[in-house]
Amino acid sequence: MRGDTFMSISENKNRRYFGTDGIRDIANRNNMTPEFALKVGRAFVSSLKKLGYKNINILVGRDTRYSGAMIQAALVSGINSAGANVTDMGVVPTPGVSYTLSNNSYSGGVIISASHNPAEYNGIKLFNSNGYKLTDEDELLVEEMLNFEHSENRPIREKIGVIISGLHHCEDYQKMLITLLSIVNKQDFKITVDAANGAASYFVGPIFENWKANVCLLANNPNGLNINDGVGVTHMNFICEATIKNASKLGIAYDGDTDRVLMCDCKGRIIDGDIMLWILARWLASEKKLGSGVVATVMSNMILEDLLKEENIKVFRCGVGDRYVMEEMRRTKSRLGGEQSGHLIAQDYANTGDGLSSGILFLKAIEDLDEDISTLVDRFDRYPQILANVEIKNKKTIMDSSKLKVQLEKAENMLLGKGRVLLRPSGTEPLIRIFVESRSEELNNKIASMLKETIEAISMENNSESI
Repeated sequence: MRGDTFMSISENKNRRYFGTDGIRDIANRNNMTPEFALKVGRAFVSSLKKLGYKNINILVGRDTRYSGAMIQAALVSGINSAGANVTDMGVVPTPGVSYTLSNNSYSGGVIISASHNPAEYNGIKLFNSNGYKLTDEDELLVEEMLNFEHSENRPIREKIGVIISGLHHCEDYQKMLITLLSIVNKQDFKITVDAANGAASYFVGPIFENWKANVCLLANNPNGLNINDGVGVTHMNFICEATIKNASKLGIAYDGDTDRVLMCDCKGRIIDGDIMLWILARWLASEKKLGSGVVATVMSNMILEDLLKEENIKVFRCGVGDRYVMEEMRRTKSRLGGEQSGHLIAQDYANTGDGLSSGILFLKAIEDLDEDISTLVDRFDRYPQILANVEIKNKKTIMDSSKLKVQLEKAENMLLGKGRVLLRPSGTEPLIRIFVESRSEELNNKIASMLKETIEAISMENNSESI
């Protein structure tokens, strides 16, 4: 992708409610009210019926948010009122729902979570029967079904859906992770774990219970309001400081729904998704389990390609979002993919980002490759990157501007084929994100400033024309 200019990764197409990772908003406001959740539940069932499913049973789980039970009650009511049964896993990591779907016969699944967002947010993520997140097309079908509400077609009597306990599935997922960790033979070093007061809180204790060295568990006492509050992957200073304080060799942090994992070394330096992909790719290649290569998003650092090229491992790029990673993995027949942010998918082990299993696999890879964790950050010689956000309302108009395209071409010429520039409208906020990467930090700043000024000027012109 050297020298390429990415004008836009089309992540939203014509979807109105679904963003990069499901539907997300402040709980009890806008698109995350009980009323709307009920409609989503009915619409999901209607979409499955349109796809030919019968005797529908949907697997449902949630994270630890205060609003989770409220949103779940409404969504489940919608599912039941459409004639489908619900198997309730309770509080469970997002990948736990995916894992259960891939190993059982359910029609689809739902996780109620806003992932890394603060406690006041919540979200709805939908999965197909195999544990994969819905495609853009499937989400569009759900949105179409939201517009159809025929009360006379609702089932009655015994055709109304029921709720079944699915807590045994949580036990199965936990047992799988404990078994996976048992393949790591070298367990003689201290670990500090940050569960983000999220769904991982109830799983990390049993999983690491038999780790031979000391394990310090932090942020594993959720109260519904402290999820991601100064902890987890979006607040890495917490785990970094704790790892140093505890004299641990490794720190591990998850996010609220445990689909992401980031780490730090004994010096408190962050081991992000790119470094983990570098390690896991080499390990899976040595095990003949990598497939055609590795999938990384457009945000991953160019050094990842450089280092893996030395190992004759190909890197494929895709848009931001772990489901786009998964789609590209399936297209290219790659068995590993992920994001800098910590969404990692090793397809022999998971069908979606799984922070718990990915972290365990990293421990095994480090062992088998005889890696020194404390040297990884030094050896991963990153290209300087800059990410700037421009707050803008008329994102589509700006992105379609011929003036902006001219400036993008100018930026590409300035990079001389030795860097990358990306403009991406946010899927959830009124922002255009500017991303520039090259070996020159000065050049990165110059290009980002030029594009930011151009975007703001175009926006001002459009606003003055509309007055």
